[in-house]
Amino acid sequence: MIFYFSATGNSRHAARRLLPDTGGALCPMTASGAAVSPAPEEAVGLVFPTYFWGLPTVVESFLRRLTVPAGVYVYCVATCGVMSGAAGAAAARELRKNGISLSARFSVTMPDTWTPIFNLSDREKTAAKNRAAEAQLNAAARRIRLRQQGDFMRGKAPLWLTDAFVRPAYESARRTAHFAVSEACVGCGACAQDCPAAAIELRGGRPVWVKDRCILCLGCLHRCPRFAISYGKRTSRHGQYQHPGEMR
Repeated sequence: MIFYFSATGNSRHAARRLLPDTGGALCPMTASGAAVSPAPEEAVGLVFPTYFWGLPTVVESFLRRLTVPAGVYVYCVATCGVMSGAAGAAAARELRKNGISLSARFSVTMPDTWTPIFNLSDREKTAAKNRAAEAQLNAAARRIRLRQQGDFMRGKAPLWLTDAFVRPAYESARRTAHFAVSEACVGCGACAQDCPAAAIELRGGRPVWVKDRCILCLGCLHRCPRFAISYGKRTSRHGQYQHPGEMR
């Protein structure tokens, strides 16, 4: 059984690739309950993107509700662009609050969808990153198949440093006042329908952010069919992205 959160498909793709080595089903964290009763041969996987060196708020919330029987092999995979930061340590901390031990931690480098900084307009470059990620997923799958335990993450940062200096920036960046909508919007409503925070409503044929903060997944920006949504001044130049294996 694998629980995942994914806005642009990177983590969903990773979860699908790892499922044969875990057993059970694929479950979105946004639509899942908290109690898990896996079969004896199953593992429990947690796959999610790294946001500001830590966990997306929706992942934090899910881990705080999760209960798993003792003795089950539980692992996490954090997809990331440059660094996994303290995502693995943060996940372990949340799980410990429920008496769950994290057996193994992995990271997989994939295209960074935080386009206020990273430019994804070069399709060849993003494709090369996704090809390289397959080898990392294969390595993680082998360890999961063997139920190996340990911290196999790369590009880590101390949890105390992340908590003190990086996570406050995440809280500030989550303010939905940073979003804007251009005249290219056709009022299709895809952004409102897919927002995992239910932070967007369609009013007068245009999206309106009705919450002060969101998860900051940028799914609305990347999946907009007219690329009408921006965040700050750079995203309109830095392109859109969805994992090619997960595009609908």
